[in-house]
Amino acid sequence: MDLTNIENPQFLKHLSKEQLEQLSYDIRQFLIEKLSKTGGHIGPNLGVVELTIALHKVFDSPKDKFLWDVGHQAYVHKILTGRAKDFDTLRQYKGLSGFPKRAESEHDVWETGHSSTSLSAAMGMVIARDIKRSNEHIVPIIGDGALTGGMALEALNHIGHEQKDIIVVLNDNEMSIAPNVGALHNVLGRMRTAGKYNWVKDEIEYLIKRVPAVGGKLASTAERVKDSLKYLFVSGMFFEEMGFTYLGPVDGHDFNDLFENLNYAKKTKGPVLLHVMTKKGKGYHPAEKDKVGTWHGTGPYKIDTGDFLKPKLVAPSWSKLVAETVRNLAREDRRIVAITPAMPVGSKLEGFAKEFPDRMFDVGIAEQHATTMAAGLAAVGMKPFLAIYSTFLQRAYDQMVHDICRQNLNVFIGIDRSGLVGADGETHNGIYDIAFLRHVPNIVVMMPKDENEGQHMVNTAIKYNDGPIALRYPRGNGLGVELDDQLTVIPIGSWEVLRDGSDAVILTFGTTIQMALEAADQLEKNLKLSVRVVNSRFIKPLDGDMLAEIYQEGLPILTIEEAALQGGFGSAVLEHAQENGYDPLLIKRMGIPDYFVEHGSVNLLLEEIDLTKEKVMENLRLMIQKKDRKKIL
Repeated sequence: MDLTNIENPQFLKHLSKEQLEQLSYDIRQFLIEKLSKTGGHIGPNLGVVELTIALHKVFDSPKDKFLWDVGHQAYVHKILTGRAKDFDTLRQYKGLSGFPKRAESEHDVWETGHSSTSLSAAMGMVIARDIKRSNEHIVPIIGDGALTGGMALEALNHIGHEQKDIIVVLNDNEMSIAPNVGALHNVLGRMRTAGKYNWVKDEIEYLIKRVPAVGGKLASTAERVKDSLKYLFVSGMFFEEMGFTYLGPVDGHDFNDLFENLNYAKKTKGPVLLHVMTKKGKGYHPAEKDKVGTWHGTGPYKIDTGDFLKPKLVAPSWSKLVAETVRNLAREDRRIVAITPAMPVGSKLEGFAKEFPDRMFDVGIAEQHATTMAAGLAAVGMKPFLAIYSTFLQRAYDQMVHDICRQNLNVFIGIDRSGLVGADGETHNGIYDIAFLRHVPNIVVMMPKDENEGQHMVNTAIKYNDGPIALRYPRGNGLGVELDDQLTVIPIGSWEVLRDGSDAVILTFGTTIQMALEAADQLEKNLKLSVRVVNSRFIKPLDGDMLAEIYQEGLPILTIEEAALQGGFGSAVLEHAQENGYDPLLIKRMGIPDYFVEHGSVNLLLEEIDLTKEKVMENLRLMIQKKDRKKIL
């Protein structure tokens, strides 16, 4: 079948089971081929082909609403809703998003880049439906990893209490990005092995009703018998006790099983949890045999071998550099404990876990718990390293403020994927952490210019015992610089001059330093302008002594950051200048403007927001001209 001809899911209503199985095969081949070129979340989507087809056949989207959690399992949904023709642009600049996107289609009713949000959103839609007295079905599809998130459990609790009609589909592939952890995962494991039991409770109730009623005593006894038999037969008692009708486990690759249970769920009053077992990566052997999350999301690959098409890079990834430096220091410092909220592979902590299994904790998708747990460790003298992506640290803001910074605890936060992240787009860009951390008392925030300075900053963070300290580092690989054999401690709040200059000053850090150096060199070569470039590696606290020297010289200042401008590093410099009597008109800021930057290659995104070498040169030239005109006047 030519999938690019699909306009909407209505064609599924007329297909036989055999035709649906052929469609499943076609979709898998399509995904394997397209994602081999663009990359993407292939494992989760190969696992939900039959489930997605069955949902669209049984329900009527967009009237009935599907909420995909996490949204990286929605590729098949996109194909069935008319977007197969756009898959060559998947996750590319101005192309198809890798997550549900309301602006893309009326069938995308909720955007999910972070996990565990679907149940709360679905409950909101259920309440709205009932107030409006409409009759659509609300169907969140949540992964077993996302279900362990605290927000999802809060929503389950409320849904069970309200007893409104909702169908929660639990897509259980036994693994999210990494193997799942936690007690709830073990509960699901027992459900998987207990065998399917959908109808026992109904049969028990039918049989009991046939027993002649002799007063209230027999009726109450029968009710107790029914409850006891429920515990004996029904494998989903966890969800039953929370107020759900539990159906499953259901074979997520068997259309008969799916149709039978989905239709039963449609007829059932109150909240239903349909437990569907799927195989992540189904239909593509390299993805099927993956046990550690390598095929969760990938770049381009060779279809025949499964080899990834990555450029040959000598430099280590930033994540690995930081994790391995922590690991080396942990050999000498038993206070060091590593914590990750479900990202041990992405944060490159496998080596640490292997060497120090009793000091490595993957807490699952539970960023708030991870952050306060780190605070608890620090409160009794340990040195926790919290490895967390910038975009996920947003979820633990209150814990950062209330539990870590307010108590001034010695937690080392490794803020991975800081800056623009490219293909994953607006939900994953790590551009807000400076703004939401900078105003919090006690915390130190820093970012290195290269991996050598990065390893020294890790050592600085471990040795720092005056409160919380955060190290930002970007996605991808370092520059390939030579690493020092001996680690040193960098004085907190100290900047360094990388290039001298007397006409203007650039204050920047991290990924934008190279851009600043190239712009300064070009200005000197073309216009004989002398621009100083400062590695402002400590974002908080600022280097007050160096700023005082710049103020004394009366130089124009250009700040550059691959982060949100509002409340960012440039704002900190402006505030400092105002407090110290320096003319704020001599300061200009460059960074990420006040809108959500979508997916695409980082270089194209930087061009879109005018964060380029050419714009740096233009700004500096105008600033220097303005200063010189003032001198003449």
